[in-house]
Amino acid sequence: MAAGVVAALHVGKLPPALPVLGQVLGVTLLQAGFLLSLVQLAGMTLGLVTGLAVQRAGLRRSMVCGLLVMAVASALGGAAPGVEWLLASRVLEGLGFLWVVLPAPALVRQLVPPERLSRMMGVWGAYMPLGAALALLAGPQVIGWVAPDWGWRILWWLLAALAGVLAMLVVWQVPADERAPGLPPSSGAAVKPSSGELIAATLRSPAAWLMAVTFAMYSGQWLAVVGFLPSIYAQAGVGGHWVSVLTALAAAVNIVGNVTAGRLLGRGVAPLVLLGTGFMVMAGGTLLAFAAHVPPALQYAAVLAFSMVGGLIPATLFSLAIRLAPGSDTVSTTVGWIQQWSALGQFAGPPLVAWVAALAGGWQWTGWVTAVSSGLGLLLAVSLHRLSARRASGNST
Repeated sequence: MAAGVVAALHVGKLPPALPVLGQVLGVTLLQAGFLLSLVQLAGMTLGLVTGLAVQRAGLRRSMVCGLLVMAVASALGGAAPGVEWLLASRVLEGLGFLWVVLPAPALVRQLVPPERLSRMMGVWGAYMPLGAALALLAGPQVIGWVAPDWGWRILWWLLAALAGVLAMLVVWQVPADERAPGLPPSSGAAVKPSSGELIAATLRSPAAWLMAVTFAMYSGQWLAVVGFLPSIYAQAGVGGHWVSVLTALAAAVNIVGNVTAGRLLGRGVAPLVLLGTGFMVMAGGTLLAFAAHVPPALQYAAVLAFSMVGGLIPATLFSLAIRLAPGSDTVSTTVGWIQQWSALGQFAGPPLVAWVAALAGGWQWTGWVTAVSSGLGLLLAVSLHRLSARRASGNST
């Protein structure tokens, strides 16, 4: 769990640094959108393949390698002389991020008893908002310690050191990989499926596709809205300490939705109820948050509702991924495929919102962009529910 939070810190460190990067390195609004999303490039292109590599290499080993890659990338990014170097370091950070988060659901499945699995997947689903909230809250404090040209660099280097420490802690505390990584305990002397068979089984699964695209509809809009909040507040004249506090709270309340989803799933609440509620509130929340002539307090409350209730979605999809994967040996590849589409959403979301805002001369159309994503996500959730019901009916007969 801590490794996931540290990985999320590397994603979340950028939004509070964007105003400073604009002054120091001349980062434009469109470049800022790509800086937010390029960390997802590896996940967008290599999620499924990396999930397979994780399955083969071993879960703990993969997580440790991912943390070390993030440490190196963040250290290099802190030394960036210009935007291009910083963009390249974000791509490398994205590769490390992928190697950290993909093994986690399968590790949770190994380390906790079945009756606690739904709750713990809800806790795991909170790694991203918790890391983002900590970065948004602590980032400006670190950046403000020294001159702007060095403050953001110190933040990058501190997080590089933290990733290295977590790599050592994972080696120390998490059980070592089995001699045949990724094989389910019940496999015995069974022939290990080939890489092509695992990938084919994942890609043939309609459930894997539905879960993946549904996650993309969620992740793209969440990162776009939360990632640009500091810039939105700055343009609105809100400055100082309040920018980091308000943005961190907007990210942190997403944890409530994740943990609540895990508890509700454990009590038998249907995943469709949670997914549908999350997408409907996200749509309504952003339409209200970015509408004209709405009091600022009400706009911020709508952002909080958008993030908090939207948190029902990732925890539900992570839990479904374990249940609806084609087999026990395809959990990592299924999660990898979901992560690949999640990364695609996070890659496309911020630049799309930035592009629309630049065309409109403001953020007033942002709510409609995210509402369309929520509508598509709701339709996908209904299809996933029907597929899951058919599978349950077939198993019962």
